[in-house]
Amino acid sequence: MSANTNRYESAAARYFEAWNATEPAAVEKAVAAAWTADGGYTDPLAEVRGHAGIAAVIAAVHEQFPGFVFRPLGAVDGHHDTARFGWELVNEADGSAPVAGFDVVTLDEEGRIRQVLGFLDRVPTGA
Repeated sequence: MSANTNRYESAAARYFEAWNATEPAAVEKAVAAAWTADGGYTDPLAEVRGHAGIAAVIAAVHEQFPGFVFRPLGAVDGHHDTARFGWELVNEADGSAPVAGFDVVTLDEEGRIRQVLGFLDRVPTGA
């Protein structure tokens, strides 16, 4: 496994750690570990910059989907300073996954996320 592959997988692991944190202090810590201070997150439903904005989006998702966790789908793929990976939002109680998509992330030299461009492939009606 190349150093770059490790870099992409490590960035994705920190990303999922942030999305799966539920306590405000844990979310803040995980977001700070995963993103640069001015990092951004953009998907069809949100566009934010900075740790506070990203943490707020994560909190809103947990409020809308309590008891759900983000799980990676497939391998992390990347080149240069860009990586992509699929994911799904899974109900821990019954295993259903009503939301799925993939994200493209741009990394800084230290492997922290500068920008996320998220795409939603499966979204429940009314979400």
